[in-house]
Amino acid sequence: MIELRPFAELGGANHGWLDTRHHFSFAQYHDPERMGWGALRVWNDDEIAPGTGFAPHPHADMEIITYVREGAITHEDNLGNRGRTEAGEVQVMSAGTGIRHSEYNFETGTTKIFQIWILPHEHGQKPRWGTKPFPTRDRAKGFVALASGFAEDQGALPIGAQARLIAASLGKGEEAVYPLAPGRRAYLVPALGAVEVNGMRIGERDGAAIEEEPLLRLTALEEAEIVLVEVS
Repeated sequence: MIELRPFAELGGANHGWLDTRHHFSFAQYHDPERMGWGALRVWNDDEIAPGTGFAPHPHADMEIITYVREGAITHEDNLGNRGRTEAGEVQVMSAGTGIRHSEYNFETGTTKIFQIWILPHEHGQKPRWGTKPFPTRDRAKGFVALASGFAEDQGALPIGAQARLIAASLGKGEEAVYPLAPGRRAYLVPALGAVEVNGMRIGERDGAAIEEEPLLRLTALEEAEIVLVEVS
């Protein structure tokens, strides 16, 4: 089963400094049919104006992944972490027992991110933050794990959830496959370009909620950058 969620039909709002679209219920957007997808709770498509951002605010018991599509985001938290994550890089914040942080766009242009929240497999974990580059060339041969709660995904940023964030960059006509084990779900969004997944066309920034598909066969209909979260 693949359920298409077109970008044009997503919830969200334009706040001036922030133009945001929500794949799942978030903030003022509420849809009882879209409260999450398994352990995946939030997938926000954010465009942040220069010199603006999210002022300090708290989180707890949530794995928060920021995938930077364009520009850069600067993080600072009450644990003493500070860092800049730019396009092609990913940052992970495990909120655990509690963390307070800010995220700002200190660049001269608009910053575009996916912000993804995943429920942890247990509460009360130690909070942490990290960032890492994942060059596009490394994803050209298929999916690469960027953040994961599985030990076998060496090189991925660790998260405290039985989930993984993977990505692939494909040229027009190129293909990739990804197996989906029984009981596992996937949520796929092309950050760039359009793809075909098991015969269904998924456009740029559309969402696709996937389950009971043992093998995902993807074909890039144009140059494409594909982001996928696998959860239970």
